Amino acid sequence: MLQRVDYKTNLMVGDQTYPAFELRNILDFIASQLGEKALQQVCEHIGVGQAELNHCQFVFVWQVEYAMEFLRLQGGDPDIGTKLGLSYRVSSLDVLLPHLALLTSLQACLQFVVNHPHLVGSFTDTLVRLEEDCVCIRWLNTGRIDKAQYGFQFLHSIGSLLGLARELTGEAITLRQIHLAEPVRDERFLTQATGAAVQFNCEYYEWSISLNHLALAIKYPFPAYAEKVTSVSTTSFIETVLAAINEHFPQVLHLDDMATQLHMSDRSFRRKLAQLGSSYQRLVDQVRCQRAVELILASELDIEAIAETLGYSDVSHFRQSFKHWIGHPPGYFSRLNGG
Repeated sequence: MLQRVDYKTNLMVGDQTYPAFELRNILDFIASQLGEKALQQVCEHIGVGQAELNHCQFVFVWQVEYAMEFLRLQGGDPDIGTKLGLSYRVSSLDVLLPHLALLTSLQACLQFVVNHPHLVGSFTDTLVRLEEDCVCIRWLNTGRIDKAQYGFQFLHSIGSLLGLARELTGEAITLRQIHLAEPVRDERFLTQATGAAVQFNCEYYEWSISLNHLALAIKYPFPAYAEKVTSVSTTSFIETVLAAINEHFPQVLHLDDMATQLHMSDRSFRRKLAQLGSSYQRLVDQVRCQRAVELILASELDIEAIAETLGYSDVSHFRQSFKHWIGHPPGYFSRLNGG
């Protein structure tokens, strides 16, 4: 069973690996909605074409992110992220198919999705909360992604998970609620497509689904698969930097010292991270934020002790930093964990 509160640090950025089926589906959708010229423009920028993708299992996060952002900006439709997700089919999930074939219920599929970001792809950390009759999935923007871009990614995730769940079970599955941290707009498509009660102007992005739906059996006719384990052996530059930050944490090396440890000049270090859509400070804040959420939800230390553990001499500075990172004060997560 799912835990009552389960926090997963799944955020992937830059040159970390992302399943190639995601990029294939996005490019197919761009071609169908925006035309071949737009498709070629995206392929030229990311340096990979559809033919090459047919021989790949993994690509870079920045390539998927660029294709999504291109679609968001060029599509001109606030619901295009949801429509993109709903266009996915189980048969397109190549690297996932042998794993999904072993699962027997929709709940097992959801747990697999949450626990295997490198096989599924994830732009966010997630907080899974079990209530009396439903499961709530809250997105935590620890990477401080642009709000409009983050909202698009959230709706894309909802569309893909819901559409694939319907195909896996053969049932007309609906969501319970969708909370959006964006201004009120026409919600008719989103309500009709998901069956959910949609709320705008929320402080967070969250969706929920009934436990009755999660109990449904998987009926999709998977072909037989030879037993195999898919692994991702390549260590990205982002992962190297995150590992170095965690190695010294809670002490945080100055940028120049970190560059020296990685045998780079500070200028090259900054430029490399910028090319990957990040910065040293953003990665440091990501680690601090994730550690803080984990400690708060563990409920073993008070806020003062957590601030000290994270290297803060002033608890008020920690409170301010935490709210800057994630949009909520530390006490919000303490109350959430207390039910």
